[in-house]
Amino acid sequence: MREAGERIAALTCYDASFALIEDRAGVDVILIGDSLGMVIHGQNSTTAVTVADIAYHSRAVAPHLKRAFLVADLPFLSFATRERALDASQRLMQEGGAKMVKLEGGREQADIVEYLSVRGVPVCAHLGLQPQLIHKLGAFKVQGREEVAAEAMLKDAKILEEAGADMLLVECVPSSLGKRITDAAHVPVIGIGAGPDVSGQILVLHDILNISPMVTVGRKPRFVQNFMLGAPDIESAIRAYVQAVKSGAYPAPVHCF
Repeated sequence: MREAGERIAALTCYDASFALIEDRAGVDVILIGDSLGMVIHGQNSTTAVTVADIAYHSRAVAPHLKRAFLVADLPFLSFATRERALDASQRLMQEGGAKMVKLEGGREQADIVEYLSVRGVPVCAHLGLQPQLIHKLGAFKVQGREEVAAEAMLKDAKILEEAGADMLLVECVPSSLGKRITDAAHVPVIGIGAGPDVSGQILVLHDILNISPMVTVGRKPRFVQNFMLGAPDIESAIRAYVQAVKSGAYPAPVHCF
């Protein structure tokens, strides 16, 4: 799809019912995100999510996908060592039915990415804002605004791709940096708050349906759009999201940094 110039529409999912709807609505990539800790479990961060949690939700989703590509998050500290990362990936792929795992971190994770990749595990590397580091960062905020930080992230992306990453996810960065990373990469780059010039977009399912806790407490991220507005039902809202990504209507300038 990247080579063909077709934008990739990605969305989180956590259960069988929404798996059927998302697959039918044309979502290309489905992520079993550790965002479930917040939107399903009601936590204030993703750090409490376990490998067992991700495997459980992935197992609920996987059998109902006919075309969408399933990615599962490696949760907090599950990839702290190569052995732990391999064990967690095995569970998510064998028990959960995932086709790829996603891990947060820059060049410091290159050894883990290579270790998994050479053993047949497809990896998506997550750069920019890393929600698992929220207690270290102190707040959810835009990353890579300064040129030094932008250059470092650009280099991280190159290192991770060379280590074997098959996909990159870039979160909460200036649009110009999202474009620079995409232009330099040879693999798909999926953005969330990374501007319009990436290979595709991802959002949290509950956010586009305007039912997530983050929305109800007034902390809606800038990059979120409520696709339930004007939609007669949930499937129509998801179809509208897919179409907006494909056409380039989403993200609009108002959603970008």
